[in-house]
Amino acid sequence: MASARWPCLILALLSGVAVSGFPRRLCRLLGKRSLPEGVVDGIEVYSTKVHCKVTSRFAHNVVTTGAVNHADTAKEVSFDVELPKTAFITNFTLTIDGVTYPGNVKEKEVAKKQYEKAVSQGKTAGLVKASGRKLEKFTVSVNVAAGSKVTFELAYEELLKRHNGKYEMYLKVQPKQLVKHFEITADIFEPQGIRTLDAEASFITNDLLSSALTKSFSGKKGHVSFKPSLEQQRSCPTCTDSLLKGDFIITYDVNRESPANVQIVNGYFVHFFAPQGLPVVPKNVIFVIDVSGSMRGRKMDQTKDALLKILEDVKEDDYLNFILFSGGVTTWKDTLVQATPENIQEARKFVMNIRDQGMTNINDALLRGISMLNKAREEYRVPERSTSIVIMLTDGDANVGESRPEKIQENVRNAIGGKFPLYNLGFGNNLNYNFLERMALENHGLARRIYEDSDANLQLQGFYEEVANPLLTDVEVEYPKNAILDLTRNSYQHFYDGSEIVVAGRLAAEDMNSFKADVKGHGAINDLTFTEEVDVKEMEKALKERDYIFGNYIERLWAYLTIEQLLERRKNAHGEEKENLTAQALDLSLKYHFVTPLTSMVVTKPEDNENKTAIADKPGEGPVDAEVIPSMAYLTNSQPPQTPYYVDGDPHFIIQVPEKDDAICFNIDEDPGTVLRLIQDPVTGLTVNGQIIGEKRSSLDSQTRKTYFGKLGIANAQMDFQIEVTPETITLWHGAAQSTFSWLDTVMVTQDGLSVTINRKKNMVVSFGDGVTFVVVLHQVWKKQPIHHDFLGFYVVDSHRMSAQTHGLLGQFFHPFDFKVSDVHPGSDPTKPDATMVVKNHRLTVTRGSQKDYRKDVSVGTNVACWFVHNNGQGLIDGVHSDYIVPNLF
Repeated sequence: MASARWPCLILALLSGVAVSGFPRRLCRLLGKRSLPEGVVDGIEVYSTKVHCKVTSRFAHNVVTTGAVNHADTAKEVSFDVELPKTAFITNFTLTIDGVTYPGNVKEKEVAKKQYEKAVSQGKTAGLVKASGRKLEKFTVSVNVAAGSKVTFELAYEELLKRHNGKYEMYLKVQPKQLVKHFEITADIFEPQGIRTLDAEASFITNDLLSSALTKSFSGKKGHVSFKPSLEQQRSCPTCTDSLLKGDFIITYDVNRESPANVQIVNGYFVHFFAPQGLPVVPKNVIFVIDVSGSMRGRKMDQTKDALLKILEDVKEDDYLNFILFSGGVTTWKDTLVQATPENIQEARKFVMNIRDQGMTNINDALLRGISMLNKAREEYRVPERSTSIVIMLTDGDANVGESRPEKIQENVRNAIGGKFPLYNLGFGNNLNYNFLERMALENHGLARRIYEDSDANLQLQGFYEEVANPLLTDVEVEYPKNAILDLTRNSYQHFYDGSEIVVAGRLAAEDMNSFKADVKGHGAINDLTFTEEVDVKEMEKALKERDYIFGNYIERLWAYLTIEQLLERRKNAHGEEKENLTAQALDLSLKYHFVTPLTSMVVTKPEDNENKTAIADKPGEGPVDAEVIPSMAYLTNSQPPQTPYYVDGDPHFIIQVPEKDDAICFNIDEDPGTVLRLIQDPVTGLTVNGQIIGEKRSSLDSQTRKTYFGKLGIANAQMDFQIEVTPETITLWHGAAQSTFSWLDTVMVTQDGLSVTINRKKNMVVSFGDGVTFVVVLHQVWKKQPIHHDFLGFYVVDSHRMSAQTHGLLGQFFHPFDFKVSDVHPGSDPTKPDATMVVKNHRLTVTRGSQKDYRKDVSVGTNVACWFVHNNGQGLIDGVHSDYIVPNLF
């Protein structure tokens, strides 16, 4: 989250097309007929329209793109839309030459066979996957015959949530080519009346924006329209490419003459509550900050910058303290202290002197902070009408002290006892985010991922701004007994300034004439009750007279909110309770045609005279585990040459233990240019080091940086021999003598007990006598590939002649070791369970995944199942991963 711009509705239009089958004779094609302006590779996207209908914060959005194939051959056309992670897809249709192919929402298990069929065909053309911080990317493709037209239409719905005093519709526009009819429209209907409405675009000048943009609001209705002409879309007066590439943002808020507003349509109601002008409740804040070794560098600098900025905004009535944790726990002060100017200045000095060190002891740090808040309240050290908050920031998993997630959750839950919320901020991807989220949710808080980008400090500040100004505590929304059914969540520990509480439900009796809604809470000065008298008949009559944008919006809003909260509760449920929550959420998802984590949308479409199936699934915010990253390192603990050790790609490591018929894997996340010690044997003189490279540029779809081995150094000091391997060349030194080969060669070099065999564009085998054999695998990508570089994989297929003193990220596992896995239980993904592993006297949380062995087939590979150890292998490897960084290849 970046400062105040936390999107409630996010839509990215990538309505340009990806086209295959480029005409061999484009000039000839052009000679046949005059093509319309904006045609790219024979495909014209003649229309792209986005229509957003918002009624009482509930948004119904439809994205429609029409294209025609002017080429004389069939073309594959792709339709890409990015939508908010919090939205539910409700419909997708594909129309080809007037024939429409609709989507149907089915239970995930029911759709499984169709999904597997699509996978077996080599393509699933309807995937939804995470795309950046706040988006999911929907992609579908279809083969379009010459001269044919195709229309894609995607619909999704979302409840806009209020942040920092506004609702925001954030549209990321990128049509990729000139579009004859390009249009974004938003119609907003708010029964409370619209107070403000604005729109802006990052990709176009104010002069052009003012001529292409219209915005207006009066009373309860607002309208925004953006219709740039072809000339306004051009990046320059004579250019044929589009400048529509960036953010289009609509913001609005409603009138709040009353703090509450209730609306009723067709027996369903929604209750909005957002009081203004109340004094801020003083808060007691404990910041629990991870200062383990993995926070070193930019993450620590950004955390300190954010804390210093937060200290500027802390109010003098507030109380605070800092708890730092690594292997142990340290505090700034023994108790909470008031945020006086003198104490804030001292706190700034403390923050500036924070240094990283050691391991990660989450359990003891949280318990220390919770105990400090409880004691301050018991001993009357803080104001009676104040509220307490714990904010924890960590970038890894617990690996010292109590490290079992379920036990930490139990300890924290018992210590807090429901008295105040816990907010967990997960820095980066190398952590068990689901654990942080479960722990926060069951303590009335929330979890937020902080992305490792240049604005991480702003993300931290932005989160604090959301919780900086509590206006009410212990908020209860009450209705007459037996009058309301199927009520959504109606109790909240805090109401924060700039936010909004939303409760929805169903009236018990159709003939109900009126009811009373009370909102009770504790303010900074006294207890407050806000009462709203609702005349059911008059309200329904008034609303029916209105030109509503879609009439059953309150029922769908209720269903959306209910599903969202059932899925949230399901994260901490077990056994029968979880089954019941799942069944309820699934029934509602199917009834209201929502694509949720329990359902899939299936589209059967024509392609190459066969029915092909497209599947739209809802991804989750889970840990970055072994299976989702296609590159790895693989190790084994046995001597037979058929069981390899290897490093292949984004440095992931797998330790296979044949005695257990199982494997462990972990990853190493370091900056490009870093050299890692893989193997070092002081007895035989063998060393192997690898240098990391990054991508050419970041992938638009990627939330994590990808790194690979771009250079390997293999040396034998006793033989005075060195080999440097890159994706381009293999260089051998024997003393001062140098030989250089390319991957286009097929050659064998033998001398003094050394054998080097290069297999053209595939691999290289290096053997040092009988008992030490390495294989280097070459991974090549398309030369014009915009993101990835060629890279290397390193395999140890025989190591039984290496000494017991061998070490390194790979070498340390050449020695016998043992591990035990227990408490296997469902993880965030039902196919990848979590478990507890005891290894090297450490108790770790691990996740089941799979990796691949690419020795036999570099393009497909062979699956290898493993238990994934998080946080750069901490607790599994000796020391920490930074201990294995060396200055150069040799």
